[in-house]
Amino acid sequence: MNRTRLDETLAALETDGYLLDASQEDANQLYLSGFTGPDPFLTLYADGEVHVLVSGLEYGRARSEAAADTVERHADYDYEYGGREERYDMYAAFVRDKGVESVFMPPRGPVGTADAMRERGVDVAVDGDDLLREVRAVKTDEEVDAIREAQRANEAAMRAAEDLLASADVAGEAASADADVEPGTLLIADGEPLTSERVAEEIEATLLRHGCALDETIVAGGAQAADPHDRGSGPLRANEAIIVDVFPRSKATKYNADMTRTFCVGEPPAALREWYDLTERALAAALDAVEPGATGEDVHAAACEVYEEAGEPTFRTAPETETGFIHSTGHGIGLDVHESPRLASGGGELEPGHVITVEPGLYDPDVGGVRIEDLVVVTEDGYENLTEYPIAFEV
Repeated sequence: MNRTRLDETLAALETDGYLLDASQEDANQLYLSGFTGPDPFLTLYADGEVHVLVSGLEYGRARSEAAADTVERHADYDYEYGGREERYDMYAAFVRDKGVESVFMPPRGPVGTADAMRERGVDVAVDGDDLLREVRAVKTDEEVDAIREAQRANEAAMRAAEDLLASADVAGEAASADADVEPGTLLIADGEPLTSERVAEEIEATLLRHGCALDETIVAGGAQAADPHDRGSGPLRANEAIIVDVFPRSKATKYNADMTRTFCVGEPPAALREWYDLTERALAAALDAVEPGATGEDVHAAACEVYEEAGEPTFRTAPETETGFIHSTGHGIGLDVHESPRLASGGGELEPGHVITVEPGLYDPDVGGVRIEDLVVVTEDGYENLTEYPIAFEV
């Protein structure tokens, strides 16, 4: 946690404190408390200190693991298994015990908790700017190292996926016809059609062996690759683009990584080859634009210009287009896989410590899809690319 940045940001609050009621699944809660509590618990920032209130079940672990100045349990407020109103009484007592009469709560904080605090005389204001999200956007060296480590695991998984694709054979016309794909294009592995699901399974198994996990990944071929968030399903084919997008989370640190590569087994059609070359150029142009003081909009514009000069539509020139470059150029990454800053129209200024994806792409169901994504950290004089995986189309 960037405690200096946290203190500087929250010291300017017009309230006495900042209150969270959430589990570890809320990245702000995990960031502020440093505690991986699976059930909702309270964290209060006040007067430069972090205070945590947990159940008796979690008290021992919270005392040893939480990044808090004080850790208390429900029993300290004569509560453990009471009803909802008694629980809210405890929350108000906990807040007031720290000398706090007014708090900010995040825009997605529980309405019930906010209303209950107000009913008990604690003023609650909504943090519409989501200040903790902005604090989290600038990473410390330790956070960057955690993301770097997750990225190494990501690359091992991508290598497993590419190796599986490279080892596949192309079936004859009869087998392709049985799978309802273009004759002579069905990919076969271990005597069975190679599917998106089989490649995703290899990715997930590899990540587990490297201390990471993910709920789902993207292995999308052919027309499925033309939808940027289509997870992909069914048999994969030769001579088509196959987008593999992997975004794992470290089990130990809870930090995420993100990377996309587009592969082709066999000979890509001329249109796909042209798209891939354009996307490599768009990636290079966007990376060249990454530096402190540049904006997310600047980086996005650099990628868009490559596509637009080649006659491809983008949201910037054709907001209603359904083909071409139909998403932003990237996003921040950390405890959430998508967080600030945005590399898009209106994206704000980049600062040293921002960790961002850079991922231009082109999409059209009649052609397929191409996307290449690297993960970089903004430095004092430019950026460092945290991605070491090679960029190559044909496996």
